[in-house]
Amino acid sequence: MNITTVGIDLAKNVFQVHGVDERGSAVLRKMLKRGELVKFFTKLLPCLIGMEACGGAHFWARKLTELGHNVRLMAPQFVKPYVKTNKNDARDAEAICEAVGRPNMRFVPIKSIEQQTLLGLHRARQAFVAARTAQANQLRGLLSEFGIVIPNGIHYLNGLPEVLEKAGSGVSSTSRELFNRLYSHFRQLDRQVGELDLQIRAWHRESAASKRLEAIPGIGPITASAMVASIGDAKTFKNGRQLAAWLGLVPRQDSSGGKDRLLGISKRGDTYLRTLLIHGARSVLIRLKFRTDQAEGWLARLAKRRNPNIAAVALANKNARIIWALLARDRDYQAGHVSVRTKALA
Repeated sequence: MNITTVGIDLAKNVFQVHGVDERGSAVLRKMLKRGELVKFFTKLLPCLIGMEACGGAHFWARKLTELGHNVRLMAPQFVKPYVKTNKNDARDAEAICEAVGRPNMRFVPIKSIEQQTLLGLHRARQAFVAARTAQANQLRGLLSEFGIVIPNGIHYLNGLPEVLEKAGSGVSSTSRELFNRLYSHFRQLDRQVGELDLQIRAWHRESAASKRLEAIPGIGPITASAMVASIGDAKTFKNGRQLAAWLGLVPRQDSSGGKDRLLGISKRGDTYLRTLLIHGARSVLIRLKFRTDQAEGWLARLAKRRNPNIAAVALANKNARIIWALLARDRDYQAGHVSVRTKALA
């Protein structure tokens, strides 16, 4: 049995495997338990293995690569068109096996342990920030029922104990105890965010690539470290526009009959990375109002004639392309840099 290509439908405990030979004929249809997967592929001759980029995919990709196999990860939406008739694990594995052999298929780079560790810190921080915001909103809503209105902003809640003390008899002892409990939970979430910030910044200081990205306006240690950990090898993208498209910062197309029709941004890819880039771009636009020396720049002219949200997305798109150029070409950021091709056209 000469197996050249294998498709694996990943799961928690039961894995479906589909293999074909050099002629494309199915020679393997097998269900394996979690403990049997490594043993099975240890005995199998090196071959091309395809998997969907889902939970646990990067772990299994590294494990099978160590056994000498050529492992490729694919986005699930690219595999779906190859599923025949009704969906089940066996047909999913067959579709993965078919898709991984296509010459024009796009693959997901395998993340290292270091990349996944840093991204885990980012995901945990993101969850703590969301929980902290929810807790702050709940506190404001309950306090408003007692006539206590606290302005928007996390830092305004730090003075809550003094506010409750001034309220006096306007707040019952039971409500005061509840507010103290909620405030204690808010402070605990805030400490968790701060501790994770310190860990991420410590990694950022040790990474030359991350520090290089920090020089770009609108990008700080959080955004820079997240981009470096997510992108990995920037040369997997042909150019900066491909990276911007991967982040969902380019227009969606609805073109037909030779007529091009562009819509809003596609919002594909990682929502977290796109949000960081756009929020960073908004901070640059806010500072632009106080920078008279940049009143005639590209961004200032764009902000005058277009909606602020459109200007923020445009700057985020530009920053994504700059990120690709710095990582792929191992260069430092230079404000006002003009490419050789642009100079030649001028």
